[in-house]
Parts: sequence; structure tokens; C-alpha cells
Amino acid sequence: MAATDIALQAVILLLTLAMFIALQYFPKQALNRLRTKNRTALQSNRHFLQSTQFLSKAKSTSSKSQSQTLAKNALLEAETAITLSPRDPAPLILKALALDLLGHKASAVKSLDLALSAPRVNSLSDRDRGDALVKRGELKMAVNRRRRVDSAIEDLEEAVRLSGESERVFCLLGQCYESKGVKEEARLAYEKALKAHPKSVLALEGLGRLGL
Repeated sequence: MAATDIALQAVILLLTLAMFIALQYFPKQALNRLRTKNRTALQSNRHFLQSTQFLSKAKSTSSKSQSQTLAKNALLEAETAITLSPRDPAPLILKALALDLLGHKASAVKSLDLALSAPRVNSLSDRDRGDALVKRGELKMAVNRRRRVDSAIEDLEEAVRLSGESERVFCLLGQCYESKGVKEEARLAYEKALKAHPKSVLALEGLGRLGL
């Protein structure tokens, strides 16, 4: 038998032995890690879904007190999901929506800042990222119109690039430009909103304020 054949058989034997040892000692550890990871993910998803349900009910109820209670429950569930899956941006977005309903807009912006920061933002689709940017732009305007208007415009323009044109985005852009006194840009934004939704009340009101 040639020396090369002997060497090849020796290598195959060593590889087989190494694989056997690996199969004997590593699967239990790997399986335990996988079980823990899956269990945590399932728990996080359950709290995320519960938060979503509470938030939906909070938005749909006409009772102010009931809405606040449901929003608080949504916030608690979202925070639990965040604790279980700290790298997941989705619970942070839910937390921001709950905080907004509760009137804590500055805190809602901070939660969206975390959701849209790297590396979390990488797991969001373009559409979801765009929606989150629109919400953050809206909140920035509500928190401090003058100080954050430029930052809000950046968020909204990026949202248009990511998720396409919509009435809501262009109306918000129009309001941003209005607050800056840039009437031409505001007019163009409202006209784009009307193109997306010809009966847009917000766009028509905006053009009315501009005297158009």
C-alpha cells in the first residue's frame, strides 16, 4: 500500500474519531443552549402579542380611562418582551406606541431611537423601518416643533425612500416645512399628499393655511 494511501486513511480515521467525540460531548450543551434560546423567544413572542392586543384595544376604546389602563398593560408586556429579547426592535416600537398613548412622547422618541439604532435596525424590513421613522418624525414635531423640525424632516424623507409615498408622510412633511416658514416646500408636500389621497382633509387644510 502506498504511503499516500496510508496517510489518507489515517486522516480519515482521525476525522471520524474527532466527529465521534464531538457527537458524544457537544450535542447536550448545544441542545441546552438551543432550548433556552427557543424558550426565551417563545416567551418574548407571547408578551409581544399580548402587548399588541392591549394596544389595539386601547386605540379602539372610546373610554379615556380604559384606554389608559390598556396602554399601561401594553407597556408592561412590551417591556417584558424587551427584557427577554433586548436585540429585537419590535418590542421597542410597541413600547413607543404605548408611551405615546400615555402622553409620554419624549420617552416614546427615546424608545424609537433604540429601535432604529444599529444593530437592531438591521432586522427591520424597509417598510417597518419606514413606519417607525414616520412615527418618530411625528413625535419629534409634537415634543419640540422648532428644535427638532430638521431632524423630523430627515426621518420623513428617509421614510419616503424606504416605504414609498403616502398621505400621512407628505402631510407631516408639509407641517414641518410650514413650521420653518418654507412655504414652497410645504405646498409641494401637500400637493403630493393630495396625489396620494385626493380627498385628504389634512392636505387641503394645509394648502388653505398657505393661502392656496
